[in-house]
Parts: sequence; structure tokens; C-alpha cells
Amino acid sequence: MSFPSDFVWGVATAAHQIEGGNFNNDWWDFEHLAGSGCAESSGDACDSWHRWEEDLDLVAGLGLGAYRFSLEWSRIEPADGEFSVAALDHYKRICSGCLERGLLPVVTFHHFTTPRWLAQRGGWESPSAPERLAEFAARSVESLGDVIGWACTINEPNVVASMGYSQGEYPPGVHDALDRHLAVNEAMVRAHRLTVEALRSGPGSFPVGMTVSMDEMVASPGGEKVRDMAEEILENTFLRATGGDDFVGVQTYTRMHFGPDGLAPDDPSVPKSQMGYEAWPDSVAYTVRRAAAVTGIPVVVTENGLASEDDAERVAFLSSALSGLQECVDDGIDVRGYFVWSLLDNFEWAQGYRPKLGLFSVDRTTFERRPKPSASWFAEVARRNGLA
Repeated sequence: MSFPSDFVWGVATAAHQIEGGNFNNDWWDFEHLAGSGCAESSGDACDSWHRWEEDLDLVAGLGLGAYRFSLEWSRIEPADGEFSVAALDHYKRICSGCLERGLLPVVTFHHFTTPRWLAQRGGWESPSAPERLAEFAARSVESLGDVIGWACTINEPNVVASMGYSQGEYPPGVHDALDRHLAVNEAMVRAHRLTVEALRSGPGSFPVGMTVSMDEMVASPGGEKVRDMAEEILENTFLRATGGDDFVGVQTYTRMHFGPDGLAPDDPSVPKSQMGYEAWPDSVAYTVRRAAAVTGIPVVVTENGLASEDDAERVAFLSSALSGLQECVDDGIDVRGYFVWSLLDNFEWAQGYRPKLGLFSVDRTTFERRPKPSASWFAEVARRNGLA
């Protein structure tokens, strides 16, 4: 089972989840807010702000072709209109370090965190938020554009809106405010379009796209209208916004069940991951097919993985997911790459450090990285360019 010769194999991370010490954004405040529901603070995370070279060596040592990481906006623009040359140089060194190791630097410009100064003005409800992200991207690409491989504008804008304004589990922690949720959806779509323009106006020439969190959504009898509405609000709004983009990033882990009254219980026969949802590798093939059909542009699986203490479960999950992805490729769907989430066991937002999704474990005191068997397994998949 072989993938196309130019297929990209990689791993993904995000700044706030691995760098440590990102105290100037809305997530740091939310982690420390009484009643937010966060299990713990991100704290030092994996200390990747200082250990990024070690992380790149791990990726290169696996023989992978790409490393996806994000820029921390609050480090680059710590105050309104004040940009840090030192922070920009830091991220440029990471991009250059990728290229020196034969890795494609895949740069995400917004991965859930918003600078404190913008959050204090209402965050994504601020009328100027889309323009501010585009201005940040334009200033960043001036410094980094020549060393960017691929660019992702916004990571899972649908999650920013749904978890922040309907579920209340992400900043600003608002529950059941559908009108605000939909307004933030619109703001994120506008931010994406403006950011695409900004990235294409700077130096460098690289593919640009957005990543969307997608689930396999299934309906029991009578639940079809609810399911269709969920697809529209949570996914289609953003998939339609990709017109003219170079790719769409699909990020998928599970499936959701809908009945006539809304969300329905999971299938009790399907095991759950440490994140609390069904461990459902079939979602990869399902969502890749849907994303390709709705957008008509190439697809990259920019995140997929399993939260589990049992690494054998991780290997089985990834193997099944890739088998389904292979069928998509065989059916003629233009799939350009696959990224495991994540390189490291890291800070999984409100759930803290308990869920383990990394190919490498990280000692919470010494920050020592230790490979799991799944790391060598994935390295062999990349070397073969497919499953055995």
C-alpha cells in the first residue's frame, strides 16, 4: 500500500502546548481562572522554546518530511502594534532549522491563543480582530516568508467558536450563546480570507490553507436535520471559505452521534480515548472525502492521533486511519500529506497533561524526551511511504 511519491509525512505541534511560559495570552489567563474547568496550567509545557533544536532533531531522526508548528502571536506582538524582532528571529531560526534538516516548515499563524491585549477588547468579538490577525501575519511573513514551506492561517477556527461560545471549555468560557458563536464564525472566516491575502503579499512563495476540525457525523432516525445543521455550523461554514486556497487541512479524531433532540450518546461498544470521545480511526477517510467534495481543493490531514497510555493502541489506531486514507488516494482524491498529532506528550488545553498523544513522552521535571514504539513504527511507515 503505497502513497504518491511526493506525499508528505509529518508531525504537528502548537506553541502554547509545548513552548512553556506563554503568559501573555488569553489561554494563560483562562488556565488560572477559578471555575474555568481547566485541569492545570500549561506552565513550562515541554520547554520547547529552549529545546526546539532537540525537537527538530527528533523529527529528522524519524526520517519524516515535515514539521508543523505555530507562531505565538503574544510573543511576536506582546502589545498592540509593538513587534518583537527577537521573537520573529526565534521563529525564523526554527524554519531555517527545519530546512537544514530536510524538513518542510509548516507554519500555523493562529493556534487557539490570542494576545491578552486583544482578548481584553473582546477577542474574536472585537470588530477589528480579523484585521489584526492579518496585520500580524503580514508583519510575520516579512521576516519569515523566505523560509516557510506551507502556511496554515488559523487552526480549527470552528473550535475557537464552538468551544469558546457554546461549550464554554475554551476562552472566554461562554456557554450556549449561539448568536455569539455564529458571529465569531463569521469573524474567523473573514480573518482567514484577510490572512491569506496578507501571506500571499509578503516574500516567499508557499501553499496557504486553513485547518478545520472535522468529525464523522452520524444520525439516528429523526436526527438527520440536527446532524445537517451541525455540519453547516461546525464545518461547512469554514470549508466554503477555502475558495482559492491551495489546500484544506483536515483534523480529525472521532465521530459524533445525533438524534432528534441534538447530540446522542456514543456507541458503548466503541472504546473511548483519554480525551473522552470515541476512538474512531474511520473518521479520517470519511472527513477527507467530505472535505474534498465540498472544497474541490487538495487535502492535507494536518492532525490525527490517539490519546492513550497504551502505545499499541496508538499504532493500531494510526494503522487503521492510514488504511482508510490509502483508499481515498486509490479513489483519486488529491491528498498531499498526513501529520500525526503530536510529536510530544503535551498540554492538551482544558484537560492538561493527562491525555497522551505524543510519539515521544516528556518527563515533566527534566523535560527529557523518550521515544515510544509508535515513533519507530511511524518512521517505518514514512520510509516505506505506506503501510506494509
